[in-house]
Amino acid sequence: MCELLGMSANVPTDICFSFTGLMQRGGHTGPHQDGWGIGIYEGRACRTFHDPHPSAWSEVAELIRNYAIKSENAIAHIRKANRGKVCLANTHPFTRELWGSHWLFAHNGQLRGIKQRPLRHYSRIGTTDSEHAFCWMMDRIRKRFPERPQNGTELIRYIYKLALELDKSGVFNFLLSDSVNLYAYCSTSLCWITRKHPFGEARLIDTGEVWDFSKLTTPKDIVTMIASRALTDNETWTQMEKGELLVFRKGIPVNGDW
Repeated sequence: MCELLGMSANVPTDICFSFTGLMQRGGHTGPHQDGWGIGIYEGRACRTFHDPHPSAWSEVAELIRNYAIKSENAIAHIRKANRGKVCLANTHPFTRELWGSHWLFAHNGQLRGIKQRPLRHYSRIGTTDSEHAFCWMMDRIRKRFPERPQNGTELIRYIYKLALELDKSGVFNFLLSDSVNLYAYCSTSLCWITRKHPFGEARLIDTGEVWDFSKLTTPKDIVTMIASRALTDNETWTQMEKGELLVFRKGIPVNGDW
């Protein structure tokens, strides 16, 4: 299985600390050595970096680990291939455009029969079931909402409906962003943590590295991290329920009954 990492913050924040832990699982402390990728938003646009090589030894991953690109939303993925060969086109996260914004998607799991679902406006570039599922979802969202709906809850409920439908085909843990919200759907395993004032120290499971966030933040900062597995061992991560959708905006969960 692959592993996911997402970030939602109320101020531009870099993902260097968490990504440092995740990248070790791409071939060093974990078996996910079949490529990796990350998407980092700047407004409605998204910078993406992909590499079909193991993240633990990737020079591109080292760039991301050391280059503090600040953003309010980001999604990263390390891949353990099960559908589709190891190549650049099959690395997550995948990007498509809708309503003048980049949409970003990364998936962990397998979906039986997904490629039998027809695609219309959006097409695959690679051969993964993940990218096909993303294109199918984007097709459905585009058809249901030709323009961004004024009622954000209506969009969230529709995304949840699509997630539940695809979840019936296998395992469908995913992170999705429309540049405003970060959507996290748990099929089998996702957890999250929100860091806010008073900030303290966090220690990475995979490296033992410790950062004192009280020295790097202001009292107004709010940062939520979502991951397949906890990245730190001295903080309390909240495990998501199976079949649960959480939506984060500026680091804060969007309340609602989907």
